[in-house]
Amino acid sequence: MPASADANLLAHLAGEARLHHTPCGSGRMAWRVWGRGEPLVLLHGATGFWGHWCRNIEPLAQSRELWIPDLPGWGDSDLPATEDHAGIVDPVALGLATLLGGNVPRDVVGFSTGGVMAAHLASRHPALVRRIVVIGSGGIGTPLAEMVLQPVWGTTGAAREAALRANLLAIMLHHPESADDLALAVQEQGIAHSRIKPRELVMPDHLVTALARCDTPLDAIWGAFDGPHPDPASQEQALRPYRPDMRFKVVPEAGHWCMYERPAAFNAALRELL
Repeated sequence: MPASADANLLAHLAGEARLHHTPCGSGRMAWRVWGRGEPLVLLHGATGFWGHWCRNIEPLAQSRELWIPDLPGWGDSDLPATEDHAGIVDPVALGLATLLGGNVPRDVVGFSTGGVMAAHLASRHPALVRRIVVIGSGGIGTPLAEMVLQPVWGTTGAAREAALRANLLAIMLHHPESADDLALAVQEQGIAHSRIKPRELVMPDHLVTALARCDTPLDAIWGAFDGPHPDPASQEQALRPYRPDMRFKVVPEAGHWCMYERPAAFNAALRELL
């Protein structure tokens, strides 16, 4: 993978983080913390890790203390005891209670599959979640868009880089220039440490079924050109019956990974919601 100064942001952020571990399955779960202030919990998406937030950490950490775990089965966290919603969110709940102290409700922001996990966390452990903000999350009963992906496994060199770029543009990003060295580095690292298949954890309606079991306030942020879950207006329409007072913000000129592609606009939208 390219080793540009931009891609080296991952190493810089990792060096600045305060690292904690809590139990997960037969192993442990990794938590990284940046900043000071009121805690804000950020949950990454599938085939990801804390690096999904790499362009947001430094700006958001100016006013909040960011708690960003690698979810069980992804990143540096070990597999959960069971590969279902409970198996994934119960270690998150244990970590929050252990590291942040008791049943204190926190703001939880979840990207894509992380949004589904945020809703299940609120459903199973309502005392720990004050509000949820979902970002481009599936699981709301709308169809998943057709996406043509290039094979990555077994590829090397230029062929692998080309496949990763193509897949980033098919799923995560809208503008070709957004599939830069840093995006490739995040994608490569996420793939290398991904051990759970997310589709059955999300589709078709695992977000809204969790929302129906709790009354935690919900807001949403969507990229205007979200690939997997397109047409923000239709996604808002599907979500609103579950939270009529939901605020729904659209990030212009951004795809699914909107907080990476347009970080300033995303950060402003998130700050407004919080």
